[in-house]
Amino acid sequence: MAFTGKVALITGGGSGMGRTAARQLAKQGAQVVVFDVNASGLAETAEGYDNIHSQAVDLTNEEAVNAAVAKTESEVGPIDRLYNCAAIMPFGKILEQDAAVMHKIMAINFGGLVNITKAVIPGMVSRGRGDFISFASMAGVIPTLLTGAYSASKSAVLTFTETLYHENRDSGIRFACVCPPPVATPLLDQGKATAWPKMLDQSGDPISPEEVLAEIETRLEKGKFLVFPGKQTYFGSIMRRLFPGLIWKQVHQVEGF
Repeated sequence: MAFTGKVALITGGGSGMGRTAARQLAKQGAQVVVFDVNASGLAETAEGYDNIHSQAVDLTNEEAVNAAVAKTESEVGPIDRLYNCAAIMPFGKILEQDAAVMHKIMAINFGGLVNITKAVIPGMVSRGRGDFISFASMAGVIPTLLTGAYSASKSAVLTFTETLYHENRDSGIRFACVCPPPVATPLLDQGKATAWPKMLDQSGDPISPEEVLAEIETRLEKGKFLVFPGKQTYFGSIMRRLFPGLIWKQVHQVEGF
């Protein structure tokens, strides 16, 4: 495994990808701190693990994030790896989705990343080491109908993380931005409960969180920034860059409008 540090911080650790990452690292002996607004989910993540420590934190609250990170480093130790897994994923047509919902998507998916970055990265830079892993999405690479707000938030994550990486590429920190296809986590239920795009069924069954995490380790070992888990994601990113009109034509055919 690429992680050789002692302390990992994981946002969105109350379920899904964050929970899987937390338990994997805990089994390997790391001290793991998980942040989430879901207190009961945090308790479930930590159950049976003395080395998983949880804090209920609203990532959209900058002061709360700063305080929680300071508490982590004081009580557990300097943060050697950050996974920013926290996200929400309600779907819908832009003109039908409430503006408040779209603002909330951006506040959590992008704003939360900004807050945790500002709280964690300066310490990593000063120590000259660390792993910084953010989760964008193929939805941020290839937007489709019914995912406008979510895709916009994940495009922002990708652009922000890419710029952060290049501004700090000689810092000793390893950066990875993950662009997975649909993953079999509870996050998918949010989309399915709102307006599920038919295009998302075209890529086959959702991949597992374990497959995503394994690909992250492989790419970090190779010193690669972008992580495209799954069989078709890298090819899809190339198609998006070279033939955007062709992709949109397919989207309209599949969705029927």
